[in-house]
Amino acid sequence: MNSPLNQDDLPELAWLVLESITEIEAWIDNYNRDLLEVVNRTQAHQGCGVRFALEHGGYIYLHTNEEAIWLDVTEDAAWVAPVITAATGVEAPRSRVWALPPDKLTELMLGLNTLIASTRLVTQHAYRSRKW
Repeated sequence: MNSPLNQDDLPELAWLVLESITEIEAWIDNYNRDLLEVVNRTQAHQGCGVRFALEHGGYIYLHTNEEAIWLDVTEDAAWVAPVITAATGVEAPRSRVWALPPDKLTELMLGLNTLIASTRLVTQHAYRSRKW
């Protein structure tokens, strides 16, 4: 039987810059598999995703579902908005929560790849949006 797992038990992992789209797609597959395992063990469903710590400060919380890719960009990471727009073609929202088309994950990761310092799976992130 699996032991109880909470968000604090999940490790912070140093980011290794990915060299190709194939490596990005492999990272996405591994992320999905790892996240599914965590969701199954914790029985958490809302607020699950990954937190990216950025090299130049701040965090991006990412959650995906069939409808969209949700990004919560912390205030100290607001500097990354032009990179997200350039990578995905989506204009910055009024709030700090972005809704990207679900088919833009590879492009997003390609744009953010060299800016990420570390990642951590999260099970309980409350998005800070005033408007969805």
